[in-house]
Amino acid sequence: MLNQSAIANGLRELGLKNGDIVLLHSSLISLGKVNGGPAAVVDAFLDVIGAEGTLLVPVFGALGILTDEVKNRPDAVISPCPVGTLAAIGKDAEELCRDHWKAETAHGNDTPYTRLAEKGGFICLLGVDQDRNTTLHSVEALLELPYMNTATRTFKTPDGEEVTKSWKFYPGPHRDFIGLDAMLTPAMTRGRIGNAEVRLINAQKMYDIAMNIGNLDPAFVLCDNPACADCVKQRAAIFADRIENESFRLAVSSRLAGRYIDEMIENCQKNGIKYIELDYIQGKAWSKYSSEKLARWINDLNDANIAVSAVRCMSVPENAQQLIDLAVAIGVGKLILPLNDSYSAAQAAADAGLSVEYFNTNQCASRAAAKLNRHRTAASNDYGFVFNPANFVLAGEMPFLQSWKLGRFIKTARQLDLVDMLWNGTPAALAGGNAEVKELISIVRCHNFDGFMTLGGGGSYPGTLTEAVANFTELLDTM
Repeated sequence: MLNQSAIANGLRELGLKNGDIVLLHSSLISLGKVNGGPAAVVDAFLDVIGAEGTLLVPVFGALGILTDEVKNRPDAVISPCPVGTLAAIGKDAEELCRDHWKAETAHGNDTPYTRLAEKGGFICLLGVDQDRNTTLHSVEALLELPYMNTATRTFKTPDGEEVTKSWKFYPGPHRDFIGLDAMLTPAMTRGRIGNAEVRLINAQKMYDIAMNIGNLDPAFVLCDNPACADCVKQRAAIFADRIENESFRLAVSSRLAGRYIDEMIENCQKNGIKYIELDYIQGKAWSKYSSEKLARWINDLNDANIAVSAVRCMSVPENAQQLIDLAVAIGVGKLILPLNDSYSAAQAAADAGLSVEYFNTNQCASRAAAKLNRHRTAASNDYGFVFNPANFVLAGEMPFLQSWKLGRFIKTARQLDLVDMLWNGTPAALAGGNAEVKELISIVRCHNFDGFMTLGGGGSYPGTLTEAVANFTELLDTM
């Protein structure tokens, strides 16, 4: 049976000493039988750190009997914040906990978590793993990771005033903190007290290591399990935030997003896509459906925070006006037409208040550019160009080295279709064919292109939307 003295000796062997500040996460049962119970464990910590030290524990939930033991002691100071709350005993308890509620985040700057590190303090994991290391949430808050939430509470301040306050960058669901354990080894001393595995972590060193990792990879505490809905959602938030920081906007063709609207919504949400271009729905062209049905589907998309970037016609029907009236009726502002004999349809669409853009079909660049310029000149209308690199491959051209430059499309391009193709017409993953997609993405980014890039636009992608997003992300990472 362990006693207070044995526990204190074990803590000293780990490196804890007089005057230290330590934040304890614990499991009493992990120690085995302890003579004196929880009080003996807490007293062992207080004996080691002495009157000059400070012991803190998290008390924002049911976190074990040792936290209750600290919280209920008469000399305990409770940090005045209804989220991320800590209890502290010792010399610096008041200073560490003061005005916790006033901080912008519950775990970040100017909270007990960062103050502890600034004072050279430690984190002790007694019989628990990194999953219980609340200070890692502090790292997330300092990094201002885009998947984090906002917590709002109504509570009374230490002065008795009832206030309602929100804290940004508040932790949400599942994290893979356990996966960080090996990376934190330089900041950590490990040992055993009784049956318990114990980690004593230098808080500032832990911050330094974790912040460096997080700056390189904002998903560093998320798991890779595709069945983990929490981490899939949070990774989507990271990707969406990354795209928002680009000059361009990213859309996906409805054909690539899914067969049914519900499937499209689910796939867009789990991949962080906020725009969809309607081409095919349930295997049929969007224009084959009634305005009532289309309006209902578009409303469903909008409710899911997914906007329709455009509707695309792969060919112009004989009754083009009916098509234009349908686009106007459902409130879509942009119509994408093939650059063939579409001039009269484009003019009618423009007269109806629609924005018109043309995509190349099987023309070479010089012919496509000439036809586009004729249409623009004849109509005195700034028709935009949708550059489809796969179709230039079908025309026998190298899309970047030849088509982009010969057609001087930098002046007219409003959209880049993210599709690739082999010379023999086989669809390929991005940068896996002959469409020079990586070079095209790179050059338009260099010009701060503010139009759309559309995954699967005007063609087929040999995989799922998730695979296409991963493919696109890999390209961005290597530019």
